[in-house]
Amino acid sequence: MRVVCLDLEGVLVPEIWINVAEKSGIEELRLTTRDVSDYDVLMKGRLKILEEHKLTLSDIQAVIGTMEPLEGAYEFLTSLREKTQVFILSDTFTQFASPLMEKLGWPTLLCNYLIVDPHTNMIIDYKLRQRDGKRKAVEALQSLNYKVFAGGDSYNDLSMIKKADAGALFRAPEGILKEEPHLPFTTTYDEFRGVIEEFLKQ
Repeated sequence: MRVVCLDLEGVLVPEIWINVAEKSGIEELRLTTRDVSDYDVLMKGRLKILEEHKLTLSDIQAVIGTMEPLEGAYEFLTSLREKTQVFILSDTFTQFASPLMEKLGWPTLLCNYLIVDPHTNMIIDYKLRQRDGKRKAVEALQSLNYKVFAGGDSYNDLSMIKKADAGALFRAPEGILKEEPHLPFTTTYDEFRGVIEEFLKQ
């Protein structure tokens, strides 16, 4: 009756937008939910930058196709899935995620959706599955009488971690650790697995 919810970027795979920034040379795209707490502000800024530089969905997908899971992430996730159900809760988009999900062994992913101009292949908007979807997913699982562990690294993970029955930060930036000193935090997959397995034993 215990399940695990994990963030994707920064926890299991590298940050997609940072990789796009490095490949394109557009430094403004390096900002992520580790830096900006308001997701709408972050995404609207990204869309404006993509438009200015004429970067298409295909350009971004080409970068994602070269990315690999973080070292040890596949083994970590596989070991968890042998013990319980694991849900990946992410603010990424279905059009970005498939190559990375394949490399992680196709775990269950709940995320968002991009609106793309079919003629230009430009990303013109995005559609959230629901607002504060990570927290609401945790609440939905709890309503089914599951005990939930939640883990992540960014501002947009805090509401699900706080709502869950147990949780931890993983490799979170210094700013979040200072703002949330009461939350458990881990820096290696062995530590993270240990905290989760203690929850699963309860």
